[in-house]
Amino acid sequence: LLTPSSWTRYIRLKNFSEALEVLLEDKGAILVTGHYGQFEMTGYLFGCLGFDVAAVMRPLDNVYLNRYVVRSRKSHGLELLDKHGAMGRATSIILDGRPLAFIADQDAGPKGLFVNFFGQPASTYKSIGLLAMRTNRPIIVGYARRVNDNFSYEVGATRIIYPQEWANQDQPLRWITQAYTKAIEVAIREEPSQYLWIHRRWKSKPGMRKNRKKEKSDSLS
Repeated sequence: LLTPSSWTRYIRLKNFSEALEVLLEDKGAILVTGHYGQFEMTGYLFGCLGFDVAAVMRPLDNVYLNRYVVRSRKSHGLELLDKHGAMGRATSIILDGRPLAFIADQDAGPKGLFVNFFGQPASTYKSIGLLAMRTNRPIIVGYARRVNDNFSYEVGATRIIYPQEWANQDQPLRWITQAYTKAIEVAIREEPSQYLWIHRRWKSKPGMRKNRKKEKSDSLS
C-alpha cells in the first residue's frame, strides 16, 4: 500500500522536521530504532521519500522466512548488510552520504557495553557508538508505531544525537550508547504495549564474562 504518492494516507510524521533536515544534507547519518511498533515501516517510508538507505540485519534462523523478509526489504530500495563483518561497508556508506539503519536493542552478550534500560543494566553493542565516533555523523533515534488497526501509523524522531554532544564527554562511547538507549526507552514508554517484551533484552548480566573466565580457569587447575 505504501508508494511515493500514497504514504501520506497511512503515515503521519511527528517531530520529524529536524531529522528530515539532517537527512536532506546528504552527509550521512545513523538511524536507530528498537523492536517496537512496526519497525519495518521506517524502511518502507524512507524508500517512498527517495532516500537511499542501507540497513544492518541479522539473518533470520528460518531460511525461507529470511528469504521472504530480505526480498520484501530490497523491493523498497533497502541495501542490506549482514551484521557479521559489516562495519567496513557501514563506514563507507555513511561517508558516502547515505543513512544507515540499525535495530539497536538486542542483547550484546557478556562482551557488550552495559547501560541503563528501564532501570536495569542491559548489554548493548558498541558498534553504533564506535561508528558514530569514526564518521562524526549524528544518530537519529526514531520509531514507527500503530495508531489503530486500520493500517494507520505514526513515525517520529525521539532524539537526534549530534557529534558536538559527545565531543567533550569523558567516556564518549558509553555516553552515546546510553543516550540512544534512553531515547528508545522514551518512545516505548509512550506506548509500552507495542514493545517486543518477549525479546530477552536483559539476558546478559554484568560480570558474566569474568565469572565464565574464572570457571574455566578453575576447571583447568
